[in-house]
Amino acid sequence: MQEFDSDLHFHGFYAGGVSKNMVINVIAEQAQKKGLHVVGTADILHAKWLEEEVKPNLIEEEHGVFKHKKFGTFFILQTEVHCNDNVHYIILFPDFNSVEEIKKKLQKFSPVMDKFGGGRPRIALNAKQVAQIVLDEGGMLGPSHAFTPYFGVYAHFNSLQEVFGEFKKQIYFMELGLSADSYMADLVEDHKNFSYLSNSDSHSPWPYRIGREFNRIKMRTPSFKELEKALKEREEKTISLNVGLNPKEGKYHCSACNNCFAKYSLDEAVKLKWRCAKCSSPIKKGVKDRIKELADFDSPKAPSFRPKYLHMIPLAEIIQDSLKAKSPTTEKVQEIWKKFVEVFGTENKALIDASIEELKEVHSPTAERISAFRNGLVFYIPGGGGNYGKPIICMNEKEFLQKSLEYAKEINCESDYLKQKTLGEF
Repeated sequence: MQEFDSDLHFHGFYAGGVSKNMVINVIAEQAQKKGLHVVGTADILHAKWLEEEVKPNLIEEEHGVFKHKKFGTFFILQTEVHCNDNVHYIILFPDFNSVEEIKKKLQKFSPVMDKFGGGRPRIALNAKQVAQIVLDEGGMLGPSHAFTPYFGVYAHFNSLQEVFGEFKKQIYFMELGLSADSYMADLVEDHKNFSYLSNSDSHSPWPYRIGREFNRIKMRTPSFKELEKALKEREEKTISLNVGLNPKEGKYHCSACNNCFAKYSLDEAVKLKWRCAKCSSPIKKGVKDRIKELADFDSPKAPSFRPKYLHMIPLAEIIQDSLKAKSPTTEKVQEIWKKFVEVFGTENKALIDASIEELKEVHSPTAERISAFRNGLVFYIPGGGGNYGKPIICMNEKEFLQKSLEYAKEINCESDYLKQKTLGEF
């Protein structure tokens, strides 16, 4: 058995709101540089994406896996759909025939499937109806970014039984999303028989987006059958690691204002009747608080097969911090990122495996921040209301303690807007 780093949720440019550079050749090349072995095809139900991007560039291997002609990256046929319960679901397909058959059945309920913006098609069916169609054709289905407040399954339902009914026993996985990790999800008993996937849901091929979350999966060879076995036969512990952002970096971790991004605790938001005290806009309930409502346990109760969840910061963001650059996409940041990949082969090897001394030979300030990250000298200004959180890398324990105290309220998703006004403030 080998271990394959796998990111199984992307979108191509036909989905809308996606980079024009999000095409199969670029995905395959960037996946190699990141250190990913297996990736999702994205939007496989879209006719133009299938005919213009997937089929010309991928060679079908045995057992439902497709290999890029130039870069050798393995692909699993994948899409995401939007059902009439207002929830997103990932579908994984064993072969092109199953794609064709499932599409025939779903397209009756999705007239815009092949139009621009139909890469994530809206389906006028509920989850049970879609699950039956997918399972009948040998595919797999699971909730995408399960806890997020707009299209996550727990934004609209309180249990997976409620969503899937009699099909729940045939649903093997759920995707955690950027705003949650397995430690948060394992506060809820409903998940004890589910495998967790940590995928990037990337809309862009930039190296701080693609592969920002991935799964390390043991397989004899990359294939749909081996992936299905890994997700289904959980006690074999074939998912050996989940990797992703600290959930505080997610856009919906805290409950926060949709407009000004002011953050609130659950108690504060309830007192305000979910209206921002600063600007009166709606407060969107965050993943942290939604899980708090759903929690059955005070601390995570993970099943025996659950792997470790490793929090990571994308290398480009660490380089950005070392240069005090405005963006991880600036020319200088990308230049240094490319040097690390050239020296160590992939971003993941640089972040996880390389020694600090080796890293210093490429770029010492970045190496020092990777060392600080590995030693736990990072805290996070959490995201909320659609605004990403931000990691704060500290160079020593004294700085870490000082800044942790300075940002304590923000770290805990609490607000200053409810404090009583003084006479001078009226």
